[in-house]
Amino acid sequence: MTKLSGGQTIVKVMEKEGVKKAFCVPGESYLGVIDALYEHPSIQLISTRHEGGASFMAEAYAKASGGTGVCMATRGPGAANLSIGLHTAMQDSTPLVALIGQVERPFKGKEAFQEVEFTAFFSHLCKWTVEIESIERIPELLHRAFYIAKSGRPGPVVVSLPHDMLEDTAEYIEQHVQDEYVPKPADEAVHVVLEKIREAARPIIIAGGGVTRTKSADLLVRFAETMNVPVATAFRRFDAFPNSHSHYAGWLGFGSDKELLDYIKNADLVVALGTRFSQVTTQDYTLLGEQTKLIQVDISPDSIGKVYLPVLGITADVKQFLQKALEVSVPTKDEAKERVVERLHAAYLTFSSAPKDYSEQYVDMDGMLYDMMRIFPKDTILTSDAGNFFGWLSRYYRFDRQNTYIGPTSGAMGYGLPAAIGAKIAQPGKMVVSFSGDGGFMMTMQELETAVRIQVPVIAIVINNNMYGTIRAHQEKHFPGRVVATELSNANFAELAKLFGCHGEQVTKNEDFLPALERAKASGRPAVIEVLTNPALLSASQSKTIHSNVQRAT
Repeated sequence: MTKLSGGQTIVKVMEKEGVKKAFCVPGESYLGVIDALYEHPSIQLISTRHEGGASFMAEAYAKASGGTGVCMATRGPGAANLSIGLHTAMQDSTPLVALIGQVERPFKGKEAFQEVEFTAFFSHLCKWTVEIESIERIPELLHRAFYIAKSGRPGPVVVSLPHDMLEDTAEYIEQHVQDEYVPKPADEAVHVVLEKIREAARPIIIAGGGVTRTKSADLLVRFAETMNVPVATAFRRFDAFPNSHSHYAGWLGFGSDKELLDYIKNADLVVALGTRFSQVTTQDYTLLGEQTKLIQVDISPDSIGKVYLPVLGITADVKQFLQKALEVSVPTKDEAKERVVERLHAAYLTFSSAPKDYSEQYVDMDGMLYDMMRIFPKDTILTSDAGNFFGWLSRYYRFDRQNTYIGPTSGAMGYGLPAAIGAKIAQPGKMVVSFSGDGGFMMTMQELETAVRIQVPVIAIVINNNMYGTIRAHQEKHFPGRVVATELSNANFAELAKLFGCHGEQVTKNEDFLPALERAKASGRPAVIEVLTNPALLSASQSKTIHSNVQRAT
């Protein structure tokens, strides 16, 4: 038997779980783990500039790699800073393990330095929180933490590590990694689903994170074609179905096409595949009509019926369901359904085609998205923050490959840049571009230094209108003429980027965007392209209306 310290035992379990990258801000309360990772042959410890950046990177790395993300922070303030990424992982169903230092065991309950009761603090944010009191239980509990994070509906798990426990020593008893066998649907249930789709006059599939997580978009394409049914994607799950495919009806979320929403509200059958029916997806829980029958397939029984009561709930892995359905389904000719599919896709194309509108005074976002659609490789990975700029991306960019969009359904600001870094580390051969507003970018722009230090050449596009644009839009709608707290002033982000060692450019008119993008790509360094936009245009729909009025006037 080999005697190891608590910190060394933690790393042994991480190694056995296949961890390759871990993201942290170092802290004295878990130095035992950091020391055990010193020159580790297979695990790279990446130090970030803020714990929020570390958790965002780990969360996006998990999405892009298909594995489990790992982040670390010290007790108290460090753990609190880490929590934004944990909340994102919970709402996005992302497997994540957070290792957090804790006060020494004899000092607990005395309001010791930076003491926080983590099991209570994180109980609502995570799937599970555990504090390991004994070194002998590290293998058992940490392996369990990884299993809980990735099993069922995935999510974050917090493991609290008392400082003095990490310095204890004990014989290391190796334990096995727990395998998971995902639930398969009953044959009878699959046949019922197929029969109900055939009987329905106005069916539609809503594809969510269960499709993206299992990389089942190709299976869903075959299923939609076989059953002749249109497919919509849930909020920020654009890449669950190729957007240019003839059966794609559009996306659900902020600013969705009214024709799609009306169709779903009047649908006689909705088949939900791996979506939790979030507030945004359901338009404040108004999406389904009273006459609509719902079939819900989800790996977690807790998600079934949580928002809408289905006529049939199937607890199963979405990929397993699609595979079984394709085995037994028979293509049927239905001209009425074919016309519905064609009409919905045509409406989506009309709604989502970016006009080539250029501006000399500011960058017109419509024209910029037109250029992005033409020039970006199909396998480009896009990450994004929350903000009004996102309306142009969601409306006009077409995601035709799976695993090409990474964004927070939690609406977390500051996500875009660190998420791009995590995604690029997981997929170094792909172009990775973050899309942020000036408000969100400023929250985590310090991670440019991380990207430069570890040589991760992401491209950060910053849409600058010198305001918290989303809140300004709500403010002007609900409290017109009473603007307060939403105005911002910014330094030149391109020049700031250069100080960090990045490539930086500021773009003030459309014709300069593509040349700036090419120079950013050619630089081989992390790059920032600051795009100055018209502060009077706060949404893609507003921009469309203004352009239409101008065309009619001329």
